[in-house]
Amino acid sequence: MEMALSVRVKKLIGAMVTLVWLPIYALLAMAVGVRVLPHAGGLAQFFYYAVAGMAWIIPIGLMFPWMSREPQRPKPR
Repeated sequence: MEMALSVRVKKLIGAMVTLVWLPIYALLAMAVGVRVLPHAGGLAQFFYYAVAGMAWIIPIGLMFPWMSREPQRPKPR
């Protein structure tokens, strides 16, 4: 039998994942920008940093519905 996680535990897990994910993502985005973009034009740099600055929210946004979903109760037979 599976143990269902409560919303409170899911939010704790989500907060910890967010605290780990953000610095890792920021360092990766910065490393890519420093290695790939030094000789790129200003417009390319602008678009890279605009996209990289907003792309971190995609995995976090996908995690929000899971965090707030109530655990399913087993159906009585």
